[in-house]
Amino acid sequence: MRIQEGYMPFQDYKTYYRITGDLNSGLTPLLLLHGGPGSTHNYFEVFDQLSESTGRPIVMYDQLGCGKSSIPDDDSLWKADTWVSELQALREYLGLSEMHLLGQSWGGMLAIIYMIDHNSSGVKSLILSSTLSSAKLWAQEQHRMIKFMSETDQQAIANAEASGDFTQSEYLQANEKYMIEHAAGPITPGSPEFLRRPKISGERSYEVAWGPNEYNPTGTLNDYEYTDRLKNIIVPTLITSGTNDLCTPLIAKTMNDNISNVQWKLFPHSRHMAFIDETENYMKLMTNWLNTNE
Repeated sequence: MRIQEGYMPFQDYKTYYRITGDLNSGLTPLLLLHGGPGSTHNYFEVFDQLSESTGRPIVMYDQLGCGKSSIPDDDSLWKADTWVSELQALREYLGLSEMHLLGQSWGGMLAIIYMIDHNSSGVKSLILSSTLSSAKLWAQEQHRMIKFMSETDQQAIANAEASGDFTQSEYLQANEKYMIEHAAGPITPGSPEFLRRPKISGERSYEVAWGPNEYNPTGTLNDYEYTDRLKNIIVPTLITSGTNDLCTPLIAKTMNDNISNVQWKLFPHSRHMAFIDETENYMKLMTNWLNTNE
């Protein structure tokens, strides 16, 4: 399978991209937007098998602030406008006049912003993977799920939120339990290589843009509220989420209820990355979806 890697100049920096397959294959490329901000493209390498089995080219990249892309020491960059501009530049740089667009978690937020606020012509279909249309609803749902944790863990999280100190060991242990339950991990020797491979996470871009953890959106994205504008998305849209996801069924249903041309697939054995937790079923769904909307 052909894999092409490269760097796109962006502002004074560079953006790393990775293409599986041939952009001139005649099949519409699928562009993937990773989560975080700052989570890197690595987990998307699970989609290599989709390219291999279907011949469809797939483009992934490390957004500015993480991975193999530039990581500037400039907090003013960590806002939606920067990453939208980078997405627009990459699409132009690679000649993606037509594409399917998948955004996972923060990447789905980026996709929603792009589809609603910018010239997104040429997007044949949209896949919203474990994402959100409201920062407020997201925080509300995380705090609802925290109530299912032990009293000790709940208190550790409450203490951290009250003090603003998210460095105490009791909080860090509680947060790790929460993330393993609803997001991903732990990484084991049996995990795929692309998950075990060391990566440079964008810790600063995450903290500035989102906040100290998943349930306290205090950063530049804290006013992200797009639920009432989802009606402006008119392309065929697929929502995917897991039953034990940070993107709870209520969050997914809220998006489903406000987009007209939409399908929603709830994966019964998944957390925040159904393409990792239920890879085979996810890739079957994606193959059918992309073929149907080609």
